[in-house]
Amino acid sequence: MELNERAEIDTSQVNDVGRGGGSGGLGIPIPGGGGRGGLISIVVAVLVALLGGGFGLNAMTNGDDTGQAGGTDLEQVCSRDNPQHLEDLRCRNALYVNSIQGYWQKAYPELGNAKYEPTDTDFFQAAVNTGCGQADSGVGPFYCPADRKVYIDLSFYDELASRFGAKGEFAQPYVLAHEYGHHIQNLLGTNEKAGQGDQSGPRSASVRLELQADCYAGAWAKNATESKDKTGQEPLFKSITASDISEAVQAAEAIGDDSIQERSGGQVNPDQFTHGTSAQRQRWFQQGYDRGDPKTCDTFGTDQL
Repeated sequence: MELNERAEIDTSQVNDVGRGGGSGGLGIPIPGGGGRGGLISIVVAVLVALLGGGFGLNAMTNGDDTGQAGGTDLEQVCSRDNPQHLEDLRCRNALYVNSIQGYWQKAYPELGNAKYEPTDTDFFQAAVNTGCGQADSGVGPFYCPADRKVYIDLSFYDELASRFGAKGEFAQPYVLAHEYGHHIQNLLGTNEKAGQGDQSGPRSASVRLELQADCYAGAWAKNATESKDKTGQEPLFKSITASDISEAVQAAEAIGDDSIQERSGGQVNPDQFTHGTSAQRQRWFQQGYDRGDPKTCDTFGTDQL
């Protein structure tokens, strides 16, 4: 993966809310393979990473996003006039967000729907207050349908690399593309429909929702090199290689329900699946990438998950 140093990053699509990001609201319950009683270790807690909130957080209420933009001015830091701007993790992730949303600006209407509605990503540290309630870094990246935002503590990438072995750089845009897949599902009404189905199990609505978000991420990856910067002139990516796609596939494998259950020291229990197996997550990301068309991501209309 080679980013274009001449690309002008649109930092208006991200917010650096810093530590805390507000207070109050309900705590976000952590669903996932650890059972309904809650998750007690950080290894298991990261099981909910990439859950995205589209299914598991639909019931949350009573929070509001009171975080204030914190830290250094991202517009200045991420300007292409700063020769070190692509060395900043926030700037690189802002570029990924630009690319993902640029893709959906074109792809979403092709699904037979109205104009795509952009949404922001909030970078936070340790904890954040959201429309879905108070959350801490232990829940991993997630999408809150109540305020239509993506939230991520960027230190999650260190956890993804160190504990789960997904060390490749392209794992990062895959994570964000998956979360924006949940935004697409929210706009389409898929989240709401999935919330009426089973929340766990190998063929549950939750698993289908997550696998579809993986497929959407693959469709973006196939088209990512076509995305332009905010001037509309410069490509955001100079290149994306087969090795990059392999890194995304490896990340999908690392966070499969079966892999995480095994890593946490327990037995594989399909009845507690909420995201899909490693093989399923790999396959649906790969399908999205191979086809390059989100219309082929109908995980709800097939028995072949």
